[in-house]
Amino acid sequence: MNKFWTVLSHTYITKVKTKSFIFSTLITLLIIAGLANFQTIIDMFAGEESGEIVVVDESGVYTEALQQSLAAAEEDIELVPFDGTVNEAKVAVQDGQYDAVVELTENEEQIFDATYFANTITESGNQMIIEQHLQQLKIAIATQASGIDEARIAEIYAPIAFEAVALDESAKTEEELNQARGIVYVMLFVLYMTVMMYGQMIATDVATEKSSRVMEILISSAPPITHMFAKIIGIALVGLTQIGLFIIVGYTLIRSKQEELVGGVFELFGVQDTSPMIFVYAIVFFILGYLLYATLAAMLGSLVSRIEDVGQLTTPMMMLIVIAFMIAIFGLGAPESTFVTVTSYIPFFTPMIMFLRVGMLDIPIWEVALSLGIMVGTIAVLAYIGAKVYSGGVLMYGRSGSLKDLKKALVLGKKEK
Repeated sequence: MNKFWTVLSHTYITKVKTKSFIFSTLITLLIIAGLANFQTIIDMFAGEESGEIVVVDESGVYTEALQQSLAAAEEDIELVPFDGTVNEAKVAVQDGQYDAVVELTENEEQIFDATYFANTITESGNQMIIEQHLQQLKIAIATQASGIDEARIAEIYAPIAFEAVALDESAKTEEELNQARGIVYVMLFVLYMTVMMYGQMIATDVATEKSSRVMEILISSAPPITHMFAKIIGIALVGLTQIGLFIIVGYTLIRSKQEELVGGVFELFGVQDTSPMIFVYAIVFFILGYLLYATLAAMLGSLVSRIEDVGQLTTPMMMLIVIAFMIAIFGLGAPESTFVTVTSYIPFFTPMIMFLRVGMLDIPIWEVALSLGIMVGTIAVLAYIGAKVYSGGVLMYGRSGSLKDLKKALVLGKKEK
């Protein structure tokens, strides 16, 4: 047992001291801080477009109506009537006195045409807002000229009252589904990235030790099976350390800005009213998903002797993770489909797809327990087979990049015993 803890602690300490771990952790923490302040950043940059826009109105009647329309919508745009010519207004814009100029000219149909002049038209925020309000103003003028009641036109263009109501009392409401969809999407992406990253880390680590001949020293001091599980758990602790930091920092930032988390991006991703059980399920499925793919990655990593061969041999495993993620993305729009339900019980897909169903639907607890039981059983079988393959695989040197080497590794594993 002492050998197990020695290998585990060595794996953990070595990984957390690497520059890649430190830099990736710091960068991710900066991203989390940026996301927590995302709404503030958006508002800050959105405010930069506000300013004075001059209007050259030939008729002199449209400017006031446009000002009233913008004020009613609480748009942060100040319109200034301009008494000079359009060319004079353009010069004023180029000199930095105004942000832009809007020219309104009447056409043959007695309805205005508009032209927007600015130094650059890459910042289209104000331009789009003015265009929308001018369009509304044009409709109002055309309606009045045609003798049609404006209230009647408003009724025609008003959106239909359409509400989706679930008859099943246990089903989630449309608002709850939208909130769940956002947070489940974020969690799925996190599960996808972490399981892929840490699984690949194990395979690469084993191949690195073999290529440097360190493995020969390690297996002479500790049994291959002990080494395998110590490495899996050691890197699992690395992952939990990193994710734990992300959760603590994210939770602290969200708590400090709790009053600001109303609407915007936080409402979109369901941060405001998320059940704590969603995070509990995320942790459970992450740990089991990691153990499943980590065992498979350690087994595959033991078959190669060169780091450059790791990618080739672990490609099928990576494809399983990608397929699971793609099915989960499809399931966000159809979580009750038979295809999603069936695939949620396939062990390699369960961490993402069953988590999707738990987050989006109100499913019986026995379904969750069954999927977890199947996963645990699969992990046990993979651990048993993986231990035998690992025992022989770490003794194999030379060029290797085929799954056919599994049989050779199993034979060597039996001889090692």
